[in-house]
Amino acid sequence: MPVQIPDDADFTSFKEQCESLDGWTARYNKGAVTVWCREEESKTIQKLKMRIVCKDVMAETLYDVLHDTSYRKKWDSNMIDTFDIGRLTVNADVGYYSWKCPSPLKNRDFVTMRSWLPLGNDYLIINYSVKHPQYPPKKDYVRAVSLLTGYLIQSNGTNCCTLYYLTQIDPKGSLPKWVVNKVSQFVAPKAMRKIYKACQKYPEWKRKHNPSLKPWMYPEQNTLPCINVADLTVQRADSLENIDESGLSEEKSHNNSDEEET
Repeated sequence: MPVQIPDDADFTSFKEQCESLDGWTARYNKGAVTVWCREEESKTIQKLKMRIVCKDVMAETLYDVLHDTSYRKKWDSNMIDTFDIGRLTVNADVGYYSWKCPSPLKNRDFVTMRSWLPLGNDYLIINYSVKHPQYPPKKDYVRAVSLLTGYLIQSNGTNCCTLYYLTQIDPKGSLPKWVVNKVSQFVAPKAMRKIYKACQKYPEWKRKHNPSLKPWMYPEQNTLPCINVADLTVQRADSLENIDESGLSEEKSHNNSDEEET
């Protein structure tokens, strides 16, 4: 399937999915964080939605934090590696991300096409998985598929905003039920709070690290190699190997920081 760069209708549809509660079941609601799950017809597809209200954080700051891959390495403890591969247009690129899964599951990685759009008081970033000829699946990772993942940031005044994170992925494997529960109850809320804390520290960090460099806002600063969209295809889940991890039991770690921070 050819890769389609999202248009305004795709961004509008994503925003509507973030704001709608139809078909979603709340699994966690504490403090400023809410997590919803959605039952899909396919049992292999995991669909989650999260929302956090960020006081004392400007929407523009949150948008910068989600774009800044250099800063992400400072706060995203679930990430193993991430890097930009190349650019498609002024507001679309291709990147790599590898994710640390709860033990004893195998770690996952993704190659995605990401697109972004500032829209008045809203900022949107969405992605889906693509195949890039130079970045095939790796031996030590399960190549997972993002069907649609993204962020909606809504400004609530001069110094407050709301972040929605919606993810629909095929993890390419039969997951045990404890994984789905742990993600919605512990991993997801913790991740949202980490983003919030990262936003609070970002302005000071950015002042010391290329403060004027924001290629997501200033395309002329983008030094990534150009990619021809015709060289990419949509990553179909059925072309990747499935693994069965449904029988794995949870390993109890000595540091239950996920539970402590919720």
